[in-house]
Amino acid sequence: MEDLISEAWLHGAVTLLVRLVEAAAALVIFTGAAIGFVRFVLATVQRKHDQSFTRIRLTLGRFLALGLEFQLGADLLRTAVAPTWEQIGQVAAVAALRTALNYFLGREIREEQRQDATTRGAPTRFDDTRPPREQAPSSSKTGEDSEAQAPH
Repeated sequence: MEDLISEAWLHGAVTLLVRLVEAAAALVIFTGAAIGFVRFVLATVQRKHDQSFTRIRLTLGRFLALGLEFQLGADLLRTAVAPTWEQIGQVAAVAALRTALNYFLGREIREEQRQDATTRGAPTRFDDTRPPREQAPSSSKTGEDSEAQAPH
């Protein structure tokens, strides 16, 4: 099996994959930044400041979070072929930093979504203040009980 795929060939293939995933991450982040910038300029020209900026930040934050996920994937690929302890330590540190950054970015996105929905008066899926959904009557109840509990 060693003759079929050499470690050098595998290392070269993984290096190519790492570069492709890193390029995808850069493209995602650049696309998000470009979209955010265009929306920012349009909001400024149209003088829609308050709610537009929140939505722009949410959009950009989503692109950044996705780009960070691609970067983390590239880091993991980088250590796929015969890593040294030093490489493992570096990837672990970078992964921890990116994971923490992604966590806090996700938390900020959720908070911005709550604020945006509150401003618009729409409930969000993160809103814990909504009443629980009414449950459908179970088949074990009689028709009379089911009708009494059914929402009108």
